[in-house]
Amino acid sequence: MDNKNNNEYKYDVVNPPHYKREGAMECIDEMELVFGARATADFCKLNAWKYRYRAFEKGHEDDIKKSDWYMKKCKELTDKCSDVWKF
Repeated sequence: MDNKNNNEYKYDVVNPPHYKREGAMECIDEMELVFGARATADFCKLNAWKYRYRAFEKGHEDDIKKSDWYMKKCKELTDKCSDVWKF
């Protein structure tokens, strides 16, 4: 269901439908395959910073949720390899 006006539909701002392509892996997973866990963890760390930075200027709880998602993904990736700088 793609109708945002329908009361039964809850749009997920952290993992919106356009992040998932049918028959394809998610972009973040493909980034890990192409660039490796370390580079992808760095990307996640920087995105977490960006979302937290602008959340307070915009007053958006959604940006905090996105930042939390990227922090969790960063931890997941850093746990995969011992040479990655950890928080």
